[in-house]
Amino acid sequence: QCANSRKPTSFWKNNFMAEKSVGLIELSSIAAGFQVADTMLKAGNVRLLLSRSICSGKYMVLVGGETAGVTAAVEAGCVDAGGCLIDSFVIANLHPDVFVALGRTQPAETNGALGIIESFNVATLIQAADAVAKTSDVQLLEVRLAMAMGGKAFCSMTGDVSSVQAGVAAGRAVLAEAGVLVNAVVISRPHPDVYREVV
Repeated sequence: QCANSRKPTSFWKNNFMAEKSVGLIELSSIAAGFQVADTMLKAGNVRLLLSRSICSGKYMVLVGGETAGVTAAVEAGCVDAGGCLIDSFVIANLHPDVFVALGRTQPAETNGALGIIESFNVATLIQAADAVAKTSDVQLLEVRLAMAMGGKAFCSMTGDVSSVQAGVAAGRAVLAEAGVLVNAVVISRPHPDVYREVV
């Protein structure tokens, strides 16, 4: 379904932040998603963090664990995915702010400018959000993954104008290199009502 069935922040922090590495596979087939999840869990010593259908009939599988196990699981899953593979990644030491932004269900305190990066897929958007958090002095407001958005994903951030510009540039570069950039904007002085729509 495409309803916005978001997990609370505590779920993401308690289940993800203990993991040294995370790996994700995004697929164009729901049936293949179940098969790939099974393959990944059998291929490496990993824990299943998230396995669900997302908009436009796609499926995402997210696992966590030691880097070697996660890498083995993702590699095996990609082979088993065949022609249904959209994207995949392994990230060591995913920035904790990404976990918080993934599970945010209440508006965060805003501070100045607003930046948004938008992606055609889920996997690369998470990589871009990680790059933003690791290279820029911004607060990630939300990372929303393909729920009720036609399969797209976006990340929003706030901070002073120069920091947000740097964050958007870092995220945009990741998305553009992968060929999945939809758009990236910086609003220097957003109207307060705009912030209420962020989460």
